Amino acid sequence: MRIANLGGRAKLVVAPEAALDVESATGGRFGPSPQAVYDRWDDFVAFMGGGDALDGPTEPWSAERSGPPSPTPRQVFAVALNYRDHAAESGFEAPPSPLFFTKFVSAFSGPVSDVVLPDGKVDWETELVAVVGRAARRVDPTQAWSHVAGLTVGQDLSERVLQRRGPAPQYSLGKSHEGFAPQGPFLVTPDELAAPDDLAIGCELNGTPMQSARTSDMIFPVPDLISYLSQVVTLLPGDVIFTGTPPGVGMGRDPQVFLRPGDRLVSRIEGIGELHQTFLATGG
Repeated sequence: MRIANLGGRAKLVVAPEAALDVESATGGRFGPSPQAVYDRWDDFVAFMGGGDALDGPTEPWSAERSGPPSPTPRQVFAVALNYRDHAAESGFEAPPSPLFFTKFVSAFSGPVSDVVLPDGKVDWETELVAVVGRAARRVDPTQAWSHVAGLTVGQDLSERVLQRRGPAPQYSLGKSHEGFAPQGPFLVTPDELAAPDDLAIGCELNGTPMQSARTSDMIFPVPDLISYLSQVVTLLPGDVIFTGTPPGVGMGRDPQVFLRPGDRLVSRIEGIGELHQTFLATGG
């Protein structure tokens, strides 16, 4: 399944430019919001796999009109240094266990957006994002995929000056300016992907490749992240997990490269889709 957020309503994307409204198509059994679907994820999956006919006409769908697939999570997690080469380009050793911080929901946006650049040095970080479908508490890694509703593309945009300011890093603030967490174009359930642990991931800045890797290069893959988190917190339906970025960020280059007004960033993950961000000057 491919689940999109169009105007705050859950949609099933059934063709490149066509979708069904979940609430209408299921006769009011589910919806209308994406969160309502995640809150009843097991029932939703059972209904969709039960052969019941979906009722209702399709409607136009486009990434330009879409929001993040899980727009109102109760918890947002992000992982630092989860690819060895990215850890190295950042000047760190690969961590022995996952390093988590958070991004704030007010930074969320859809897959196609304009982002106003704040003061400082703004960098890109293309990431695979996992959305929780079933509550998870003390989950074994072998069972972790069953708690994932699906995957989407995310950008962990980062203002490096604020991120590194002070005696303690300000990761969450430096990565949560308005528009700094675009996601989409929709949620893809793991069964739609031949190898959900091994997807090509990368981005281009103004047409020039900047990141190119595979999610199998993660130090801690999605099941390990789910399991590790669930030993401490209870993961809730709709929760969002940014799983880390591969090498090729601007801060790690020589000379360093940061985003400027007029830049266009395209981020993509195999089997899921693309994000498109255009960057504007303050007041632009």
